[in-house]
Amino acid sequence: MFPRLPTATLLLALAPLAAADCGDSRLLLRSDNDVYGQAGQDQGYSAGFAATWVSPTVSGDDTGCLPGFVAFLDRATPWLRWGDGAQRNLALSLHHAIYTPADGHRADVIAEDRPYAGLLLLGLAHHVRDGKRLASTRLKLGIVGPSAQGEMAQDALHQLFGRARFRGWDNQLRDEPLLQLGHERAWRWRTDDGAGGLGWDRIVYAGATAGNAITYANAGVEVRFGPRLPDDFGSNPMRMAGEGMAPGGEWHGRGWDWHFFASLEARGVAHDITLDGGSAKDGHSVDRRDFVAELGLGVVLTHGPWRFAGAHYRRSREFNGQEQAPVYGSLSLGRSF
Repeated sequence: MFPRLPTATLLLALAPLAAADCGDSRLLLRSDNDVYGQAGQDQGYSAGFAATWVSPTVSGDDTGCLPGFVAFLDRATPWLRWGDGAQRNLALSLHHAIYTPADGHRADVIAEDRPYAGLLLLGLAHHVRDGKRLASTRLKLGIVGPSAQGEMAQDALHQLFGRARFRGWDNQLRDEPLLQLGHERAWRWRTDDGAGGLGWDRIVYAGATAGNAITYANAGVEVRFGPRLPDDFGSNPMRMAGEGMAPGGEWHGRGWDWHFFASLEARGVAHDITLDGGSAKDGHSVDRRDFVAELGLGVVLTHGPWRFAGAHYRRSREFNGQEQAPVYGSLSLGRSF
């Protein structure tokens, strides 16, 4: 269904590398699809898949709990630390994404709708935490175009869901390497747990990302409610430090826990290759909007080392002439080791 890369094997091999006296490492798998968000919708960010491995938490110069090449990367970036008292971890990820216009029956270029695009990205993220504040830095490298196998992945998904094949993939964006660097800061405030251990917290964040894939500045807030909320900086998997990736945010080792989350984010977008087209002068593009907003609602369930999350997203229109505002959903499964 997705490109034949050894990434899944690599992630599974990394997961149990933490020694008995180290903190947990985590493996996260996520599937995004507009089918999860609204029945019958198949456009825009049509589908995505992400696999992420998160290292154990370390501090100071102690890198003994990290795999060799991850420890090397950590030692090579001392300027990202906040001093010996700060906690930090690293995350390695693979992300595949599919973008399509709304009308899949047409084989010609649909000038008034977004181009077909498949993206394949490898990511390295560094998270550093000092109490109630978090800094995340993420580098992504990849490719857009036929080599990302967007058509193959969508055909497989449509066969699985019993949907018609999209006919316009011959018009997709051409092969082009992608480079993206982003940074985000987050601050967390938590209330004391009330009756039954119920409590709520809020996370405020802001950041910026630059590159030929996408360039934008963002700011947002996430609110969570439930018993024994996790000690991390958010549950929204679309965020740079979402899905419980923050250092020190170990998942509970007891029975069932749950919480709800709601997030609202605003973005000022200067470039988006899936709307503006690639570097080819004759490439297909649309009239992108400079500002977009996204609302997310979700629930997280944890049991022992396992974590499951489901979320629903609604985004404002991304380009002038877009018939429907984007709606999509996300399902994720994680395990700590």
